[in-house]
Amino acid sequence: MTSLGRWAGRAVGMAVLVVLALRLGSEPFLHGLTAVGPAALVSALVVGALTTLASAWRWRLVARHLGLGGLSLRAAIAACYRSQLLNAALPGGVLGDVHRAIRHGRRAGTTGLAARSVAWERGLGQLVQIAVTLLALRLWLPAAVAVLLLSAGLVRFRAVALGVVAASLAALAGYSLLFLVAASATGSSPPLPVVLLVLLAAAVPLNVGGWGPREGAAAWAFASAGLGADQGLAASVAYGVLALVSTLPGLAVLLLTRPAPPAPPTRVATPEVSRA
Repeated sequence: MTSLGRWAGRAVGMAVLVVLALRLGSEPFLHGLTAVGPAALVSALVVGALTTLASAWRWRLVARHLGLGGLSLRAAIAACYRSQLLNAALPGGVLGDVHRAIRHGRRAGTTGLAARSVAWERGLGQLVQIAVTLLALRLWLPAAVAVLLLSAGLVRFRAVALGVVAASLAALAGYSLLFLVAASATGSSPPLPVVLLVLLAAAVPLNVGGWGPREGAAAWAFASAGLGADQGLAASVAYGVLALVSTLPGLAVLLLTRPAPPAPPTRVATPEVSRA
């Protein structure tokens, strides 16, 4: 993403939050921030561990299938925690994954292939999320298109396709559960299609540290379901807090890990010069 694109993303995210504040006031924001209790915070850490494990497993499957061996599950979990923390703390929601790809590429000696492994891992996971959301909303034609796109993407990974889909479903289930915990803390109980729609909006890379489109989608989806836009906004704010807490183990990873050493340079054979 270019510098102009990053600034545009921040502007969109901020604009959504400003509009919500002007229309709904500050009360839903404050309610979401203050409704999170100790039990919800512990739940965030537990659910975050499960979703991180699922994401790390998916990444490891994709990376090994692309020929990037040497990525242990422990290293993948640590890298995913670190990237999730950076995604949550930095604008755009993808800079942590860029960092993960570069770091893995330096260790593996091939940044391009490492970047492709992260892109495929994220892309396949989002295709599963889109397909499940559209199916839950009973939008059959778009869902069929999403399933076809997912199937086309999985053709390249047919040897590990079931594992990739299973890991993606496990991660999505964890995120959904965490949003339900946040909604319950703020006094609402949204149906699953509403939750999935909000989580899909959260993946839009036009945000400020994850904030913006998610809150706008939550306010609209809750209002459409008769639950109230203010309840949707409060639930989304609480979810933002819990999502950030779930990434906090990544802070320990950042503090305790050393910079990735570059791979040994490839020696290029010098052609022999014939002597007369």
